Amino acid sequence: MLAKKYRFHSRGGVKYVYQHGKTVRKSRMSLVFCDNTRGFTRVAVVVSKKVTKTAVKRNRIRRRVYEAIRQNFEFIPKKRDYIFVIYSDDILTIPYDKLVKLLGELVQDSKV
Repeated sequence: MLAKKYRFHSRGGVKYVYQHGKTVRKSRMSLVFCDNTRGFTRVAVVVSKKVTKTAVKRNRIRRRVYEAIRQNFEFIPKKRDYIFVIYSDDILTIPYDKLVKLLGELVQDSKV
């Protein structure tokens, strides 16, 4: 799991990113990002009940994405807030290397 410092702690921060941020979309997930003044990066992963009805599967998707972010955290640009929004339950079964590649593509598209 990503360290507590690098995660969102309230709905206010998430709401601000949704209102003022920009969005990059792929087939299975999207990335909403916004610059911040905190000096470090914050990350959130959102999985809707529309993706899968059971909390067990939603939490497993969330844990997989957080772990992929944690292991590749040095490649994410600093001083930004990121919200990864999951659209598909395929994230539950795709191989780890494809998940990392998908996350990397989203982050690369956010730099432009």
